[in-house]
Amino acid sequence: LWVAVTTLLTVFLIRPNRNRVAFDALAGPTPGVLTTDRFPVYTHLKGRRRQVCWAHLRRDFQAMIDRTDAGSGIGEDLLLHADILFDRWQRVRDGTRSRRWFQRTHAGWLRAEVKALLESGSSAACAKTAGVCREVLAVEESLWTFARRDGVEPTNNAAERAVRHAVCWRKTSYGTDGETGSRFVERILTVVASCRAQGRNVMDF
Repeated sequence: LWVAVTTLLTVFLIRPNRNRVAFDALAGPTPGVLTTDRFPVYTHLKGRRRQVCWAHLRRDFQAMIDRTDAGSGIGEDLLLHADILFDRWQRVRDGTRSRRWFQRTHAGWLRAEVKALLESGSSAACAKTAGVCREVLAVEESLWTFARRDGVEPTNNAAERAVRHAVCWRKTSYGTDGETGSRFVERILTVVASCRAQGRNVMDF
């Protein structure tokens, strides 16, 4: 079950696999900037064409702490920086501050310190922590697209919220068995979610 969320449209897609073919069917050959998690199918999205979700990163940092091993200190420092980022970004979201303010006063030092922590963590004694730090370093530029591009958020929370209803429906209905059912489900989910985003009455539409 795939979903793509924009300001006015939410599009669902059901395919047998979570692979590049399915992704291309959803996003097309030349998508705009996309906010994603770090699932490998997104690795072809390079640099500023992608925003890596900070909510997922925060969970990874918490996992480093929860392992209570040689990598927990790095996890604590990274989690602190993630929380500072979210606190400052909330001021942009609520209109108290501008994106330009965030760029000028926070993006630079946050990026430098997070990168230094990831580099330090990539040689941590804990293999899992070191592996995650190296993986995040590989997409480091994509951690900060939201600070530069209007309309881009640091998380994919909108997609997570959008997919929740569909996942609940799938659990109670046991999913779809064939082409007809899959096309109906993805289309009716798309219509309902998009109408809601546009303030339109679903039944009238």
